Amino acid sequence: MKSIATTRLSSKGQVVIPEEIRQALKLHTGDQFIVLGDKDVVIFKTIKSPKRQEFTQLILQARKQAQKTKLTRNDVVSAIKKVRRTSK
Repeated sequence: MKSIATTRLSSKGQVVIPEEIRQALKLHTGDQFIVLGDKDVVIFKTIKSPKRQEFTQLILQARKQAQKTKLTRNDVVSAIKKVRRTSK
């Protein structure tokens, strides 16, 4: 990483990501993170939604795989119902 900065934890548990880091990583208000903690290490990993084109590509791949395995819409509906019954 090119930039190094320090920050503090507020009394509300908030951490400010310094401006130079936000700019370098192109972070914006509302961006979401996964927060991992282990001993004295805290890691923030951004969560990015796939772009529309990437999402479309994922759907096409899923449909091809479903056709290959002869998975039907009813199979999916049945699987969802089964999971919902067992997760209560």
